[in-house]
Amino acid sequence: MLLLNLGTPDGTDYWSMRRYLGEFLSDKRVIEAPSWLWQPLLQGVILTLRPSKSGHAYAQIWNREKDESPLRTITRDQAEKLSAMMAEEHPNVVVDWGWRYGNPAASERIEKLFEQGCDRILLMALYPQYSATTTATAYDQCFRGLMEMRRQPAVRCAPSYHDHPDYIEALAVSVERELEKLEQKPEVILASFHGLPKENLEKGDPYYCHCAKTTRLLRERLGLDEQQLRLVFQSRFGPKEWLQPYCEPTVEELAQQGTRRIMLLTPGFSADCVETLEEINIGIRETFMENGGEVFTYVPCLNDSEESMRMIFNIVKSELSGWL
Repeated sequence: MLLLNLGTPDGTDYWSMRRYLGEFLSDKRVIEAPSWLWQPLLQGVILTLRPSKSGHAYAQIWNREKDESPLRTITRDQAEKLSAMMAEEHPNVVVDWGWRYGNPAASERIEKLFEQGCDRILLMALYPQYSATTTATAYDQCFRGLMEMRRQPAVRCAPSYHDHPDYIEALAVSVERELEKLEQKPEVILASFHGLPKENLEKGDPYYCHCAKTTRLLRERLGLDEQQLRLVFQSRFGPKEWLQPYCEPTVEELAQQGTRRIMLLTPGFSADCVETLEEINIGIRETFMENGGEVFTYVPCLNDSEESMRMIFNIVKSELSGWL
């Protein structure tokens, strides 16, 4: 089986960032604009200026010991732990991992698995909430690789798991674990998801609905109301209207209105990355503190925690039904 995630640059230098961003921002699932209009802008001003800015953000959270991004470290750990868990019951199951963008490419990993004798492969995109910009494009990339293979393995794609009981429970446990560390409870908890242009929702992308359902189920599990646990969206890019409410203005407004303690979690990310560690735990934290906030608590992503791995293990076993 193959665990899939977004991907990461190979380094924080200008050219590593440019290669990564060039691939990412050329994806028509991500930027739904005509190539004749978008590519000159991308290859010109955007890929001239943005790599340095993005490289600075990655440099702040880079795993110096292993010289890699946290997303690479965590995804590899997830795959290794899942492999060990599967080996106890099903030693013939091989677990690997790969990226939509960057190295190792998902298509290369599929070929590697097939060469190892895996003629049935489960693809699992580690995006709890489905979107064409994430889940679909990850599977698209796998299918492109399969199109080049003369002999193909049988393939299954795991669905989104935004309302899976084990996922909701894992999120709740992660919140409760952080709450136990605090002397005073936060006045507001924010569940921040990566944003999308509003037009994606209007075109039929279920992402917003999935995010809303995840948040509602988490509220119910934690016994909170809509004011105590709020849904927000982060990571806006470009001039279009995106899904609202926006994370940063919400945090700024809360602080200015007298909220002194907030907690923030990012349920849409299965592993900590630049959007969670730099954008949220550094940038949004600074916004809160600069506007009068006093205690900002960031809840780490599920990563390779016991609850997270149990959830992934149970989903994988279910999706492999009939093959094991």
